[in-house]
Amino acid sequence: MQHALDLARKAVGVASPNPLVGCVIVQNGEIVGQGFHEYDGRSHAEILALRAAGGKARGAILYVTLEPCNHTGRTGPCTGAIITAGITRVVAAMQDPNPLVAGSGFEKLRGAGLEVHCGLLEEQARVLNEAFACSIVTQKPFVTLKSALTLDGQLAWPRAEAKSANSLANKSQSKSSNKPNAAWITSEESRAEVHRMRHASDALLTGIGTILADNPLLADRSGLPRRRRLLRVILDTKLRLTPEARIVKTLDDDLLVVTSTPLTAPRARKLQNAGVELFHVRPLRSGPAGIDLRAVLAELGRREILSVMLEAGPTLNGAALTAGVVHKLVLFYAPKIAGGGAVPFARAPNLVPAALGNLSIRQIGPDVVVEGYLQNVYRDR
Repeated sequence: MQHALDLARKAVGVASPNPLVGCVIVQNGEIVGQGFHEYDGRSHAEILALRAAGGKARGAILYVTLEPCNHTGRTGPCTGAIITAGITRVVAAMQDPNPLVAGSGFEKLRGAGLEVHCGLLEEQARVLNEAFACSIVTQKPFVTLKSALTLDGQLAWPRAEAKSANSLANKSQSKSSNKPNAAWITSEESRAEVHRMRHASDALLTGIGTILADNPLLADRSGLPRRRRLLRVILDTKLRLTPEARIVKTLDDDLLVVTSTPLTAPRARKLQNAGVELFHVRPLRSGPAGIDLRAVLAELGRREILSVMLEAGPTLNGAALTAGVVHKLVLFYAPKIAGGGAVPFARAPNLVPAALGNLSIRQIGPDVVVEGYLQNVYRDR
């Protein structure tokens, strides 16, 4: 099963909006077939493994990370193929999270006389497909709030220090492009991990304040394969984004700006002419974000976005936490002190305090990463 989970992880970036699934077929203690699902390949992991096993599948054990499907979608049901191949025992890590079909695959297999077990390495499998589970149950994406912080909880250096650091970094980079930006808070190792997180996400969400302050690209620079480009989403109520921003100049059908400004306004037309897609939402009467985040997430869900990584400043962080739309927090703490106190992690005066569940702490380079859950997409635990 661990090998099946490792196979499933190979599909990160290429399986969405389908789940991550790996399958291994074992005959007399030997792996005779294996596979993992890629969306464009259509065939499910079980079908690929059965093809690889051929006649050796008869009387074998099939290990799979997710309950085999028992319905017809883009492909036929995997349960029928498993039964026809002569598999005698199926071991699954987890049940299908879709409440409309959960358990029906197991029932079909048991009805055909197969021995079925579920729950082996279940926790790993659930974490692997938490975005799929969230999407299939709520029709909205799973939201991970990621931030890089100093030990005293600041998202950035005090303005004067940051300006000086950027000036020095720009001079250094004019001599050598390999030198790090002095204004970065976290280490190179942590930044590489963030790009892996971006690679595992369907969309990245930020606010216009971050764009105006940092002029970032917000791209996936992991170098790993992905089926569709990372969708970059900016909340910009008054359309302060300009066509000269780096994120606009690098767009490739992967930039969505959410605004409450009429789409017929001159600045809206200017951005549309530059290739920017605009999505209009009605403004909120109150609230720090000025935009209904649940409406934004509903639109992303409609676009088959399973997972969103929120990388923003204190205003949007606070709005997302207050609105209760964040599922997971991943906080990178650098062993540094900012002092000034100008850019806190979140501005959320109305936030109801909540403890993180399933807390984990690990070290990446010199930095400490704190990860935990604010919501459980699997209601049974």
